[in-house]
Amino acid sequence: MTVAALALENITCTFAARDNRAQRYTAVKDTTLRIEPGEFVSVVGPTGCGKSTLLNIGAGLLQPSAGTVSVFGEPLNALNRRAGYMFQADALMPWRSAIDNVMAGLSFHGVPPAEARAQADEWLKRVGLGGFGDRYPHQLSGGMRKRVAMAQTLILDPDIILMDEPFSALDIQTRQLMENELLELWAAKRKAVLFITHDLDEAIAMSDRVVVLSAGPGTHPIGEFRIDLPRPRDVAEIRAHPRFVELHAQIWSVLRDEVLKGYRQQLTAV
Repeated sequence: MTVAALALENITCTFAARDNRAQRYTAVKDTTLRIEPGEFVSVVGPTGCGKSTLLNIGAGLLQPSAGTVSVFGEPLNALNRRAGYMFQADALMPWRSAIDNVMAGLSFHGVPPAEARAQADEWLKRVGLGGFGDRYPHQLSGGMRKRVAMAQTLILDPDIILMDEPFSALDIQTRQLMENELLELWAAKRKAVLFITHDLDEAIAMSDRVVVLSAGPGTHPIGEFRIDLPRPRDVAEIRAHPRFVELHAQIWSVLRDEVLKGYRQQLTAV
């Protein structure tokens, strides 16, 4: 058995309730999730089911209440320095140009400025933004900012890539372009990816494996599906593949009731 790139074992995470600090809310309960080296895994589930909580635990940004986290077999007790994190919202520094944003991580790691700038320029070219290095975030479209953020994450060559709904704010055409670009970059080095999304189509089109979480509170995995679609994939074209349709029906049959349950819980809370 290979050593997992990222292993979350029997994770439980509780938080104090907002309106009563004495009460505890269980976001995730007894959850085990393993990402193998080179594997692209997507996690789907209803709103509020703890997907981002698991991602933050894997990043070392949040400590679980119970359970263990390991990175390539080593216990994780602090920030996961072998992981790169691409957030849902833009994490670009508005006072820095595109190239300065991309090279920031290298600079923080002590890479000489000329070398960091050369690598950043090369990464901007890889994500289709050659010649845009002097633009500031407010001068870029939403898709362009996502490309900069992707370059900013991947330039550090992380062994694990954590992504929290990175393309959810984009229009469908731009989103599909970004998904294909991500798959092309991932295929070049096959790093371990943990991808959080609400979009079942996106999860199936991109992944090797899709994990379905139950509605909260006390979220846990309720389904796991191996995605045996051929690679390389075009995320738009693969949706017409008969196996894609079959997988979508199988996963949705598990996910549907949890989505409805989560929606009812939101209405009750309001």
